[in-house]
Amino acid sequence: MHILLVEDDPLVASGIVAGLKLHGLTIDHVNTASLADAALAASYFDVCVLDLGLPDEDGMKLLRRWRDQGRDLPVLILTARDALNHRVEGLLGGGDDYLVKPFDLDELQARLHVLTRRVAGRSKDCLDHGELTFCASTGEVRLAGTPVALARRELALLRALLQNPEAILSAEQLCDSVYGYEQNLESNAINVHIHHLRRKLGNHIVETVRGLGYRLGSAGKAEAP
Repeated sequence: MHILLVEDDPLVASGIVAGLKLHGLTIDHVNTASLADAALAASYFDVCVLDLGLPDEDGMKLLRRWRDQGRDLPVLILTARDALNHRVEGLLGGGDDYLVKPFDLDELQARLHVLTRRVAGRSKDCLDHGELTFCASTGEVRLAGTPVALARRELALLRALLQNPEAILSAEQLCDSVYGYEQNLESNAINVHIHHLRRKLGNHIVETVRGLGYRLGSAGKAEAP
């Protein structure tokens, strides 16, 4: 899951970034509305966490502008504005969920998973793909019932493929999902993670589509180490 965090409080932002990365999620942080616009223009995100008290533009005005532009990115509003009329305004103004500060990081993570699951039209947290089971909220992976340990980047790559099972994803799209949009990467970074996934989940878990990118293949017996 690639998350855009729009939050001007550095302490709150650093806590969210560190906490969500521990759960295997990819998160990019900006602290102004103008930088949020630039981030959306430069990269694809699965969901946005939006603070309303931004220094250059009110968050609700920013959200309404996104909706007027046709942006359907799921947005979770994260704010200290806790009055009922604020919550109603936020939801009716284009927000998909509303969480009041202070908050519990586990609740934030759970709400983000629910949002992305709802957008994908799924009712369950766990994704089944042949003999492979992936639980989005915990990062637990099982192959034929046996737990498989994946590193954080490998989890992010597998999540991106499972969430787009019919799509061909370019290397750039996978880099966005795994690293975020501001990373300086080695040219073979994604290939390294694909190699590790194939070793752990079977040679066919990631199919290479020559000249276009990669897509989800079939899970099978993993190779011996």
